[in-house]
Amino acid sequence: MEKLTAYINETLPELHDLIVTLCGIPAPSHHEEKRAEFCRDWLIRNGADPARVRIDPALNTVYEIPGETDEVVIFMAHTDTVFPDMEPLPYHEEGSRMCCPGVGDDTANLAVLLMLARYVTREGLRPHYTVVFAANSCEEGLGNLKGSRQLMADYGDRTVEVVSFDGYYSGIAGDAVGSTRYEVTVRTEGGHSFGSFGNRNAIHELSKIITELYQVQVPETPRTTYNVGVISGGTSVNTIAQEVKMLYEYRSESLDCQRAVKEQFEEILDRHRAQGLDIEVKVLGNRPCSGNIDRRRQQALIDEFSSIVLRHSGKEPTVNASSTDCNVPLSMGINAICLGVCLGGGAHTREEWIDRDSLPTGYAIAGEIVMRRF
Repeated sequence: MEKLTAYINETLPELHDLIVTLCGIPAPSHHEEKRAEFCRDWLIRNGADPARVRIDPALNTVYEIPGETDEVVIFMAHTDTVFPDMEPLPYHEEGSRMCCPGVGDDTANLAVLLMLARYVTREGLRPHYTVVFAANSCEEGLGNLKGSRQLMADYGDRTVEVVSFDGYYSGIAGDAVGSTRYEVTVRTEGGHSFGSFGNRNAIHELSKIITELYQVQVPETPRTTYNVGVISGGTSVNTIAQEVKMLYEYRSESLDCQRAVKEQFEEILDRHRAQGLDIEVKVLGNRPCSGNIDRRRQQALIDEFSSIVLRHSGKEPTVNASSTDCNVPLSMGINAICLGVCLGGGAHTREEWIDRDSLPTGYAIAGEIVMRRF
């Protein structure tokens, strides 16, 4: 570990510069091509065997290091940001704050993943398990975990453990919150606001549906939630709206609770259809809950990672369930943990920032986790 500590201390300026460079490469979900290409080229420039680095059909950059066995451990950090911008996002610094949309979610984590992959390469380390470093796509929003799904399609039957670097080291996600997301479209005859007054207004009809959805009672334990996040539609102030849409989701750690909310959601829509309303429903995405994982081993991983964070940071991380790239392996019964490499705030806002002074600690945490697998 002394060699790794020296490497971390020596390369902190490079890590800073790499974060800044990555922040300048746009990567909305499903459009991570430029970051994927950068990661591939960066790994090869820094010693990775070109035959071992590839960009897969999901736009994951995958660097595979053969081990003594075919069983696989995956370290991943997602390349996409929640923001749709195809132009470089604005970066600046305020004191110790590195400020940029997406800088903590997940750019800093991605940079640390690359730096640790370089360390392993330079040292010529041969792992017991085959190790995969993956800069993966489509973690955010309607990316629907496409990158993680591709990795599990390629490696799932051989994978024994997944570590996703995402978020902050103040928390560990040790279980999966599943979710289902819908686009619901309501259509009516509409018409002129004066000449056709009395015709049904799609906005009004959707508002009645939303009111009923928000009367659904959900359990506090296991935590179950729902949300209408976007409403769009209508034509003009003097038009009775013919069409309106909403984006709706529900989430839970429990598959049974998700099923219960789904049943109530469908019952509400069916009641309004029975009144002659034209309602179209599209499933936009589904993130699975945890499956039949080895709970004893999962707890051992949580305890191990918590002790590493405590030793390096002086604070014990909170442990909770979350919606991350780990949802896919966890749903398949593969042990998986998600934690971050920095501290910061404003995630998923354009005011996002990370504390530069937290990077040495997070870098060391991630480094120890990786090296324990070699």
